[in-house]
Amino acid sequence: MNQSLPHEKHTCDFCVVGGGLAGMCAAISAARHGLSVVILQDRPLFGGNASGEIRMWVCGAHGENNRETGIMEEIALENLHRNPYRTFPIWDSILYEFIRKEKNITYLLNCSCLDCTTENSSITSVTGWQMSTQCYHTVSAKYFADCSGDSILAPLSGALYTSGREARAQYNESIAPEVADKKTMGNTCLIQARETTEKRTFIAPDWAYKFTKEEFVHRFSGNMNNPSENFWYLELGGTQDTITDAESLRDELLALAYGMWDYVKNSGEVSADNWELDFVGFLPGKRESRRYIGDYVMNQNDVAGSGRFEDLVAFGGWSMDDHNPEGIRTREPATIFHPAPSPFGIPYRSLYSKNIQNLFFAGRNISVTHSAMSATRVMATCATIGQAVGTAAYLAHRDGLSPRGVYENDLSELKQTLMEDGCYLPGNAMEASSLMRSSEIISTGKHEELLTNGYDRKIGGNENCWTGKACDTITVLFPEVTHAESIRIALDSDLDRKTIGAGRHVPEKATLANRHLDVTPVHTPETLVKHLKIELTEDGKAFIPFAEITDNHQQIIRLPIGKECRGVRITPLATHGAEEIRIFSVNIR
Repeated sequence: MNQSLPHEKHTCDFCVVGGGLAGMCAAISAARHGLSVVILQDRPLFGGNASGEIRMWVCGAHGENNRETGIMEEIALENLHRNPYRTFPIWDSILYEFIRKEKNITYLLNCSCLDCTTENSSITSVTGWQMSTQCYHTVSAKYFADCSGDSILAPLSGALYTSGREARAQYNESIAPEVADKKTMGNTCLIQARETTEKRTFIAPDWAYKFTKEEFVHRFSGNMNNPSENFWYLELGGTQDTITDAESLRDELLALAYGMWDYVKNSGEVSADNWELDFVGFLPGKRESRRYIGDYVMNQNDVAGSGRFEDLVAFGGWSMDDHNPEGIRTREPATIFHPAPSPFGIPYRSLYSKNIQNLFFAGRNISVTHSAMSATRVMATCATIGQAVGTAAYLAHRDGLSPRGVYENDLSELKQTLMEDGCYLPGNAMEASSLMRSSEIISTGKHEELLTNGYDRKIGGNENCWTGKACDTITVLFPEVTHAESIRIALDSDLDRKTIGAGRHVPEKATLANRHLDVTPVHTPETLVKHLKIELTEDGKAFIPFAEITDNHQQIIRLPIGKECRGVRITPLATHGAEEIRIFSVNIR
């Protein structure tokens, strides 16, 4: 390392390498629990594949009421509140803000990890190069999380990892190939288009690929009016190395991207006179490269069996979406959607290194087989994994444990903390506080008994919520005057996004791909409580105002109380449009 260039040194509790959604959620969760955090992101934007540089859709669990909550839902709801037309400049600013506003996070953008030091099977520091400042940054920490996607800390630290596809017999996976190979899913340079009110022409560069109609079998329908079209199948690299061949692959992918638009505009096969090219991603979106080896390697059978792990700390629900390694070069289907249950659990033992004692990981690089990764790799799933890792780092630091030690000693608390922070863990219920269990709940609405059943969403046919109208009340009376520390209220954020006004335009997505003239603005879910007040009582009879929230747009409301009182009364006054008010849980500590 050239010593003539600046070299800054940082010390923190937890260092996160990689600023995609997984790394962001890991950093935010740890920081909110009090850890000092440094996050290195090698790009100028946070969000990874979801950022405005790449623009892949944030996908997650299929099925009703299976949306990922916790920090991922906070981000999504903030986006609905502030980004009605779902544009990338606003989306990018929201992701940036979620990191920037956490006082315990130091963020290093444009900083690429290039080295690490280890001692006694633990990482002691990582070093990155920040190209914008021409400065080296070395970060020393007690715990590290590799959320880089490509698992950069694996070859640098000696952590065990794998890549490619396992042989069918190794894990008894029916969808795996008979013989193991190094083939993966490929990369894509996405394109996006905009519909206009007049004719637009396009002259392709001479290096653009020349497509024929036959090459789009199983891929492009030829219909630009389809809001779900995002050209994801412009894919290459699965038969090469998506890391070492990244630069040459990018050149080929750009030729595909511009060739795709040449076909749309100039082949005569597509009705697209009024469409113009609006974006080309010069940074390919990557689906697969290195995967770490943890204490457990999750496989196809675990996914198919719903992942009913004791140490379930996150969940998926995407199908086993196994892209053909040949990508656009094959006339076979671009992918096979092997069925998977939604939701399925993901175990904590797949989120930390088997041989490096202080290394977590989150994202598409967790300890899974290729077959299982085809379902766990999507970004909303990766975000929930990141939150689990950040929370585990907090418990490890608090109790002086290794990541494995959290599994051995703090697993129950890890799960309860995640649920308290808004995460859904299938098959697990959040425990009400001892104060709530000993209190009397009285309401002028219906089903107040469900407020402490531990579920913050509808599950199957069970609504799991209190219902009422504006000005109905929920009163929690304690057995005696008690010091109440805080209150948590879980609201209905319309996990199926039926009330956000999206019309036909992919309501489940945070951003749009192609922009149609008839695109409608979205808004905060109508089901969310917008306005409520909280009152306290000292004698169980007279209530005095304590707090009033007038413009809520989040699913979870948390407020410190810090007072001696005999009880609390909650009065929801208005939603964002729905007549019925739905509250899933109330917890007072």
